[in-house]
Amino acid sequence: MGIIVRQKTVSLSNLVRTLRQKKGWTLREMSKLVGIPPSTLAKVEHDRLSLNYEKLQQLASGLGLSLSELFGEAEGIPRPAEATVNARRSVTGENNCVHIATSNYDYRYLCADLSQCGMAPILIRIKARRWEELDQFSRRSGEEFVYVLEGQIDVHTECYCPITIETGQGIYLDSSMSHAFLARDCDEALVLAVCSGDNSDLFDQLVTLADGEVRRRFPAYPLGR
Repeated sequence: MGIIVRQKTVSLSNLVRTLRQKKGWTLREMSKLVGIPPSTLAKVEHDRLSLNYEKLQQLASGLGLSLSELFGEAEGIPRPAEATVNARRSVTGENNCVHIATSNYDYRYLCADLSQCGMAPILIRIKARRWEELDQFSRRSGEEFVYVLEGQIDVHTECYCPITIETGQGIYLDSSMSHAFLARDCDEALVLAVCSGDNSDLFDQLVTLADGEVRRRFPAYPLGR
């Protein structure tokens, strides 16, 4: 249930919780005053239950307020800030794709024209097939989802036994857990990885990690964006 105040809506849950906290009451203490069970008040506060007109009158009366005064209390309650729409959009294409090739993986960073993104989509062609080809495991802050488009891969992590992911399957990973991908029973595998992180420069962070892999293998490789 919402209470309309000056064309804005304040939830009943927020109103009840704020009134109780202003008085320093526990749910049980408020329950004794208004005659409504603590479990009911808890459900109201967590927006799992509303109150009918009679219960609202009972609530107001128990608080020593008229119904209009109860609704008037909503005037002073801070309202959640309205979400800001940044209206960003990017369509994949060669003009906004960054390609970095390494001995084990080919990375194509998509929609690279957007800055300060919360996630980064990457097409990765996995060429490594044996342990001996890997330089080191990947590790960074954030999370990632990897979906196999072609072939199949073995996913190795520091916390779990290796697992095989086939075409049409995906895996969700904690990126701070060391991990590596190997193509299994195929020359190459193609995956779509969507990476997230708490870094506003996520794209630059990912490109830097890939560039580091290139420079470890090929010190003279020039990184171009």
